[in-house]
This record gives sequence, C-alpha cells and structure tokens, in this order.
Amino acid sequence: MKISVLASGSKGNCTYIEYNNTKILVDIGVAPSYVKSKLNEINVEVKDIDAIILTHTHNDHISGLSFFHKYYKTKVYITEGMKKNITNITSEYKINNGEIEIKDFKIKIIPTSHDSNDSTGFLIKTIEKEVVYITDTGYINVKHFDEIKNKDMYILESNHDVEMLMNGNYPYYLKQRILSDKGHLSNQSCSSYLSLLVGDNTKCIILAHLSEENNDENVALNTLLEYLMKKDKKVDKILIAKQNERTELIEI
Repeated sequence: MKISVLASGSKGNCTYIEYNNTKILVDIGVAPSYVKSKLNEINVEVKDIDAIILTHTHNDHISGLSFFHKYYKTKVYITEGMKKNITNITSEYKINNGEIEIKDFKIKIIPTSHDSNDSTGFLIKTIEKEVVYITDTGYINVKHFDEIKNKDMYILESNHDVEMLMNGNYPYYLKQRILSDKGHLSNQSCSSYLSLLVGDNTKCIILAHLSEENNDENVALNTLLEYLMKKDKKVDKILIAKQNERTELIEI
C-alpha cells in the first residue's frame, strides 16, 4: 500500500491511497488543480482515481468535490446523512452495512464524533496491510479499540495543544466547540490513543489536521513521543501532515 497526505489542516484536506491498480482519495477539500499537481509529483494521473471516500461534509473536506466529480466522473461514496449537505453529485455509491468495497480495498466505517452528519473514520484494508484513518472527532469510542489496534499505519488527528488553544485568540464559544466531544482531538488525546493502539505491526504514524493557530509541529511530535515512551513503545516513522505540502509517498 502507498499513501501520501496531499493536504491537511483547517483550510483543506485530501489524502491519496493506492494498492495494486486501485487508487482512491480520502476527502477533497482543496482545489482539483492542487490535487492534480500533487498527484503528478508522485507520477499518478488524476483520471485514474477510482473513487473518493468522505470523512464528513465540512467545507475543508469537500470544497473541491463538486468540480472534481463533474470533470472526472469519479465515484463518490456517501451516506444518506452526508447527502443532505452535498449538491451536484450525479452518481452516488452508498455505504452498505458499514463497509465499502473498492476493487482491492475493503473499507470499514469507524463512526466518529463531530458536528457533521454521519462523520466517519476508516479502517482501510487490503489482503496484506491495514491503515486507520481518523480525523475530526472529539473522541474515539473504546468499543472500536479492538478492531483498530496494532495496524500497520495510523493517520490520526492531532489538532491542537490545549494550553495554546485556551491562551489563544479564538472566541470562547469556538474554544468550547473544539474541546467538546463533537470537536477535535488534542495532541494529548491523540497521543494517548496512539500509545494504546500501536503495536508490533505499526510501521508509521502521520499526525494530521494540525491547527495553524493552536498547535506547533514540535509540540505535537514531542507529546506523542512522550506518551509512546511511557508505554515503552516505538514507531519507526512519524510524520506531520502539512496544509500546503504533501507528505512523501509512504509504502507499507
């Protein structure tokens, strides 16, 4: 499996994942021209994308969807709840029984807690590898722990540092939204979850959706390293996803 986070943050999100001849995008909250340019950098033709799956329908995750779908006719997998907030999608491929099958991928829906209809994370599986993709959630329900433990790779939201958020310039209501059960994972929450979930199979972690106002890459990374050390765990590769710069193409 090969993965590159093309963009990640409050201004737009998009991730590319491939296995054999199957190529998908998770979210498309950036301009299609940006997606095309970043895919070209890793020698992928945008017309070859088989499908788009969505975590939820906030603008920073779907702003490029309508034009991309109209121009490239790419399949889009949405739930009934998501459909209420999406227009101009002429062909819909619905999620059945909490699972999606896209050629070589089997994708399990992991419900998340966010202020958006049918907000979801994913357990993306092939016959060889498994990747957990969770952003935009106030918490991860413990009932999902067993099915997302000890996977090959985690792409997990590490949105804010609580102290930076509380001392920052955001209005009080927005701080409360971010900190709520329907908000975003802090560095501390993200790191705590990862320290419980990673195992011997885990080769890579990508910290995603960092706030430009209320976080710092070094703070997020050091928080994770501290939590992993407390649990006597180590992961070979840890990356920070950026807003306007793709990650390397990671192969697991």
